[in-house]
Amino acid sequence: MSNLVPPHGADSLKPLLLAETERADELQRAESLKQVPLSSREVSDLFMLGMGAYTPLNGFMGEADWRGCCEHMTVADGLFWPIPITLSCARDLGDSINAGEDVALVDGESGEVLGILTVDEKYAIDREFECSHVFRTTDPAHPGVAKVMSQGPVNLGGAVRTLSEGHFPKTYAGLYHRPAETRAMFQERGWSKVAAFQTRNPMHRSHEYLAKIAIEICDGVMIHQVLGALKPGDIPADVRVGAIDALVQHYFVDGTIVQAGYPIEMRYAGPREALLHAVLRQNFGCSYQIVGRDHAGVGDYYGPFDAHHIFDTLPAGSLKTQALKIDITFFCYKCGGMATGKTCPHEAEDRLAISGTGLREMFANHEPIPAEFSRPEVVAVLQEYYDGLNRQ
Repeated sequence: MSNLVPPHGADSLKPLLLAETERADELQRAESLKQVPLSSREVSDLFMLGMGAYTPLNGFMGEADWRGCCEHMTVADGLFWPIPITLSCARDLGDSINAGEDVALVDGESGEVLGILTVDEKYAIDREFECSHVFRTTDPAHPGVAKVMSQGPVNLGGAVRTLSEGHFPKTYAGLYHRPAETRAMFQERGWSKVAAFQTRNPMHRSHEYLAKIAIEICDGVMIHQVLGALKPGDIPADVRVGAIDALVQHYFVDGTIVQAGYPIEMRYAGPREALLHAVLRQNFGCSYQIVGRDHAGVGDYYGPFDAHHIFDTLPAGSLKTQALKIDITFFCYKCGGMATGKTCPHEAEDRLAISGTGLREMFANHEPIPAEFSRPEVVAVLQEYYDGLNRQ
């Protein structure tokens, strides 16, 4: 019997990816169905449904679930869910689709058939309503808002059968792990208390410090890397993986870290996205999620600790996975090491603020990277990447 946290809202995981033996017939059948093109975010969500990361959802949300999710962070049956998982289409295509009909879900860029949706309902969406609740802004400069505003005006809700995982299992062999696989890995190691560290960036000294705090109180940490589409300027996933590999090899005790990646696309929804990540981490078997400064934020849309505070507003029983809230981290020259606002009594001039944005700016400006900012083995990996950009 597992000592790990149970999946969210279910006794067992509910992956929607069909067995390989069933896919050929369904792919052939999909050729005769109407095709609904998916955005990169919808492709990502379909893969997440397929691998069981969105347990217990059985597909894309209908109107009652969408509205409840936006307004109250619960779907129609009361299940806690903080960000809607929806599929949109153009009006003319939506008008041609009937309830009860099966449609083929295809990658909007490649045209590859990725799944089949049985349409339970179709409904008009209020984009501003969704954005004002989920992102707390309707500013089109916000990348998550821009994505929602670019959606088609009709949502299709219903159960899905996923027919592909895309390129992820091959491209990230050894890193791409489904929830059932991470749970098995934790159990093999004898872990029952696992913390997840979410990252879309290479890990600098503050990230390293956060992970090591978690290791002190848990059996181990899963460094969970975003493999889906990122925003412009983010470090490509393969470069990030190499940098994290170098950090783990040289600065962590063997057996305390599991690296994994998953195909989610960031929404940059700040506090709401921190909650969604906790739901997913529960499905992956993690009892804690590290929540540092401005988790899943972008620009100055959210306060640095908004993602901490939102966990305190949840009704009891909403989540099994809890937030491991950690203050802003920095290098303190007087302390002689990494510290937080709760442990360091010194002034701002004694502290070196560390951020992924600052690291990217130093590389872009050809500035030397201080050892207090990032480990030299990590800098070497990133330097090779930036040197390649400069040669282009």
